[in-house]
Amino acid sequence: MAVQFNHTIVACKDQKKSSEFMAEMLGLATPHQFGAFYCVDTENSVSLDFMEVGDGNPVRSQHYAFLISEDEFDSVLGRIKEKNLEYWADPFRKRPGEINTNDGGRGVYFCDPDGHLLEVLTRPYGSGGLTGTPASST
Repeated sequence: MAVQFNHTIVACKDQKKSSEFMAEMLGLATPHQFGAFYCVDTENSVSLDFMEVGDGNPVRSQHYAFLISEDEFDSVLGRIKEKNLEYWADPFRKRPGEINTNDGGRGVYFCDPDGHLLEVLTRPYGSGGLTGTPASST
């Protein structure tokens, strides 16, 4: 059997709120409970399993990147703007209110309620041989 990524645990303060945010922003199905987790299933059968950290324990920010279509990108960016969320063209948050055009696609970064840095991109890194340039946020 080939190795395949199956699931990851996402630490959060409120698993219902955080999992619903993720599903809504990415246009995925409503999260479902599995044991102690709220799970968000992606189209390639990988799940993000949200688990609350105990009181007093900080949530350490992680980065989660999602490869999506051009149409899905437009929808996600629209939801980011509707919710008045901050977004950036880069993971260092030095290009606010912009998207990037790395590898001939589009990408953007934004945060979830717990500070995890979420990224959506339309082309895998290295697939277009282009360095990328700033793109308009409109």
